[in-house]
Amino acid sequence: MSDIENVKKLREATGAGFKDCNLAIKEANGDIDKAIEILRVKGISKASKKMSRDAKEGVVVVSGNENKTSIIEVNCETDFVAKNEDFINFVKELSEINNKKNSNLEELKNSKMKNDQTVDENLVALIAKIGEKITIGKSKTIENPNGVNNHYLHTVVQDNVAKLAVLVSLETSENSEVVKTFSKQLSMHIAASNPLALESNSIDQAIIDKEQELVTEELKNSGKPEEIANKISLGKMNKFKEENALLTQAWVMEPKKKVKDILKELSIADLKIKEFYRIKIGE
Repeated sequence: MSDIENVKKLREATGAGFKDCNLAIKEANGDIDKAIEILRVKGISKASKKMSRDAKEGVVVVSGNENKTSIIEVNCETDFVAKNEDFINFVKELSEINNKKNSNLEELKNSKMKNDQTVDENLVALIAKIGEKITIGKSKTIENPNGVNNHYLHTVVQDNVAKLAVLVSLETSENSEVVKTFSKQLSMHIAASNPLALESNSIDQAIIDKEQELVTEELKNSGKPEEIANKISLGKMNKFKEENALLTQAWVMEPKKKVKDILKELSIADLKIKEFYRIKIGE
């Protein structure tokens, strides 16, 4: 087999560029298997050099069904790569595996993909081929055999791939169109309003402390008496909690009502919001 034919075969097997394949074939004296190993080692080296760079672009992918749904974030450096066909194919397959592995990152990285290489090996090869830092970010799997899961994608790149995605899980014995419609509307509301927790008492204490610090600093030089400043501070903190807890947020589609009011109006006795998860690229 000629060197040109070997290079062509190597490119088909690895997806590497012509120049890299040509050099690998020469270094391996025409041995395809040895050339693949050479490219793999070079790919790891290339990938490690790129990992110090920032990866603030990327996509969010959703997989699963109404009883078990997963969301995963994959980051890259540019929006151009986030639309690259090889990148999209990788994240779609990765998302399906992630759903099977319940968002266990260690198990995910060691899982075999369709080409019989692990996720980690494919990631290294993709970084070497594309030339950008690519990382697996946040992920979440929500299982709900006693209710309904739904999701919403915003700024869709392709199919189940987007720039912002939300998972919503409702607990209920009723699996009606009313419930499904509400779950979709709720996921759209969460995409727009970005609640920090379901209820105010569930907001991370570190976030509360930081906000309190900002409010205190704002009022410190206001010249108001301490008693009045304390009342203003309490009011501001109560408003912050109300606006950032899902149940007390103003319903996006009818702002005069709160999410808990809409939930009550549905008159479904056992309907509860179990949990939700939101990922937006760049946040």
